[in-house]
Amino acid sequence: MELFGLRERGPEELLAVEDGGGRVLCGELFAVGEGLARAGCRRELVFVLCENTAGTLLGYLGCLLCGAVPLLLDAHTAPQLLRGLAEVYRPAFYLVPRDLPAQSRAQLPQAAPVLELRDRVLLAAGGRGPALHRELALLLATSGSTGSPKLVRLSGKNLQSNARAIAEYLELTPEERPITTLPMSYSYGISIVNSHAQAGAPLLLTRRGILERGFWETAAGEGATSLAGVPYTYQMLQRLGPAAMDLPRLRYLTQAGGRLPPELHREFAAWAAETGRRFYVMYGQTEAGPRMGYLPPERAVEKCGAMGIPIPGGRFWLEDGDGRVLDSPEASGELVYQGENVAMGYARTAQDLGRGDEWGGVLRTGDLARRDADGIYYIVGRKKRFVKLYGSRVSLDGAERLLCGRFPGAQFACVGRDGLLSVYVSPPAGEAAEGAADYLAAQTRLPRGAFRVCPVEDIPRTEAGKTCYARLNGDG
Repeated sequence: MELFGLRERGPEELLAVEDGGGRVLCGELFAVGEGLARAGCRRELVFVLCENTAGTLLGYLGCLLCGAVPLLLDAHTAPQLLRGLAEVYRPAFYLVPRDLPAQSRAQLPQAAPVLELRDRVLLAAGGRGPALHRELALLLATSGSTGSPKLVRLSGKNLQSNARAIAEYLELTPEERPITTLPMSYSYGISIVNSHAQAGAPLLLTRRGILERGFWETAAGEGATSLAGVPYTYQMLQRLGPAAMDLPRLRYLTQAGGRLPPELHREFAAWAAETGRRFYVMYGQTEAGPRMGYLPPERAVEKCGAMGIPIPGGRFWLEDGDGRVLDSPEASGELVYQGENVAMGYARTAQDLGRGDEWGGVLRTGDLARRDADGIYYIVGRKKRFVKLYGSRVSLDGAERLLCGRFPGAQFACVGRDGLLSVYVSPPAGEAAEGAADYLAAQTRLPRGAFRVCPVEDIPRTEAGKTCYARLNGDG
């Protein structure tokens, strides 16, 4: 399946702009794709080490062009975790962008170099790869996992349908210039690549973070038209203030990767409305390639806190614990999604890569949601993010929302086990650290001893900026 109309672009068309102003043309992508095919990568599993560089972009899209199946991995994946994944899945090749730091390239298992492709990509042989299903196009790690062998199996149809839907509701054109703020190994980050490839729009590639002056110099100098972020990104943007986003060509902002605190949602929605820009709150999971919902920007202020409506071509509904559909307004239940972008299923072993579509386009998200009278959906929690406290079922996500509403200047992460809810709070001193347990006790009408406050300098984050709950100890 030809993805994103890549071969329809001329060799002299602009594919990306690098840090420092270097131009990457489509002709170089075609050469990389042909080189991978000559090296024997067709229908083979390729581990791709990723950073937001031209080498990574060319390697990923080159794999899609030649029919290889890439597993996108953070270039900073610990060597022991990389070895563990290799033992489970037995990749035929490793693709290493030459513009990665030397320490990242050194993480590879011992493998014989085979080919350098246009000085951008180093291909190393792994071994005899596993059998792959004919429709398999991409593998991504499940959101939030660290070194887990559990992968999401995405087909070309999944990727193409989601890219088209995103390009439609964002109204993307070839004139867009999105700047990279999220890792390509993260489903949100790679969906930005896919949707803009679909639109024929070049990417602005940078490894700089939004707190670095160089990021904003690149964004302004190259005419960035959009910014994307997870909730943590918007917390940092709030600290920087509106002046930092004074980009003449900035057209819209997008947010996904977790529920944005209402005060931040309201602040950025209002700022966008006042400055003639658009603010899109979006909803997705890796298992859906990844976008499933978005809040139309004209309703961003009115429906503050909402996730929105299904993407074009998708459908939502709610189910109760027995699988019955809930039709009444304001009812809460598990959010279920149907669409062509729903993945084929999970993989936990190399043998699973030969399996076909097991989900049939339907994804039970594990998120609890409600739908208002206007048909707008709101995420209210996770089915499994609960603890039992003194016989009461308490939502960890709900506890975080309560605390963020009461102490808007602080950051919180709630974990726990039955009998104890641990609240990690940053900064470690101040009103939030002192009052979090009392506030939760009052709101839930449970004994204060059910809550433990753990002050920390920083809430641990993944490379994508999400809260890394695995690094927090909720056992007390």
